[in-house]
Amino acid sequence: MIRDFHQIKPAVEHGIVYRNPDSFFGYCGWPTVCIDEKGMLYAVCSGFRAAHVCPFGKTVLFKSADLGRTWSIPMVINDTYLDDRDAGILSLGKDTLLVTWFSHPVGLYQTVYRRMIGDSWSVAGTMVDEAYPTVPEALSHGGSWVRVSRDGGMTWGDTVKVPVSAPHGPIRRRDGSLLYLGREMYNTEPDGTVDGDICAYESRDGGTTWTILGKVPLDSAWNDPCEPHVLELDNGRLLGMIRLAVPDVYLTVYKTVSEDGGRTWTKPEEMGTNGAPPHLMRHSSGAVILTYGRRTEPFGQRALVSFDGGETWKDEYVLRDDGPGGDLGYPSTVELPDGSLLTVYYQAVPGDRYCSLLWTRWSL
Repeated sequence: MIRDFHQIKPAVEHGIVYRNPDSFFGYCGWPTVCIDEKGMLYAVCSGFRAAHVCPFGKTVLFKSADLGRTWSIPMVINDTYLDDRDAGILSLGKDTLLVTWFSHPVGLYQTVYRRMIGDSWSVAGTMVDEAYPTVPEALSHGGSWVRVSRDGGMTWGDTVKVPVSAPHGPIRRRDGSLLYLGREMYNTEPDGTVDGDICAYESRDGGTTWTILGKVPLDSAWNDPCEPHVLELDNGRLLGMIRLAVPDVYLTVYKTVSEDGGRTWTKPEEMGTNGAPPHLMRHSSGAVILTYGRRTEPFGQRALVSFDGGETWKDEYVLRDDGPGGDLGYPSTVELPDGSLLTVYYQAVPGDRYCSLLWTRWSL
């Protein structure tokens, strides 16, 4: 059931992280933004794409030293043989960054996604039909991945395979460990888990190794639960949100809670949003902010706000409702030093063929 939240249209300022409408590889999608202790902003996405589904995506990084007013040129972090999709980023302090992404295995591009690419798209079709099967690295690279930089994104360490994936990656807990609430993606690890579960994993060595904590109980009748995100509250409670597809609305968000550090979770409950997937952050005022994209008219970016740790949600902030279509969203939000908020997402500029990476500055 979709709820009628109290809608607020805050004063907003919009801008562009990256837009390249005249390039064949001008499509950007599925971003995440973070801020470090010095106020440097970092945004990542799947860039240099030709479409929502194509074999060309790369993990791309942008920096801003002026609180999001201007951004650097795109810097490629990953360019594997497969389509590097989604991109999460987390600041661990002292110029250390952790980036996540995932790649579908080759077989999906030769079956389900082959039809989406289409026979007439000769460049992509040739890549999928002829190049992929001849490259051992492509055949073995499907899955979810992590890389760490210790110099502010200038250089990156080895890739580490992770059992789960979520668009915005893991979070850093108060004790310094990493918690990753994600969906198992092409996991071949013999740990007894089943591909498709929503699981919590932790890392206590900065992302090198990961250990399962627990699973979220899911209803078998639910349609494609995926793309979760999690927030650690001041009392230690973990607040999780999960994307689901529902009739008549397309996408919504379900809520789950863990009181024991991620080992057990409540059965997810419907939030009533018209939109997904979720990103959670805590404002210095104590407010919990949930951002998501709305993929039905009016298309755009939304945020829900709770002042009681996620127990109740009344106010829905309409950050923008001018999207030209439903291919948009995946917003994530950071608090700037003055208490204002910066949300980064992907959406097409009206008249453009491709989606760009955009930002909105707003306040509670």
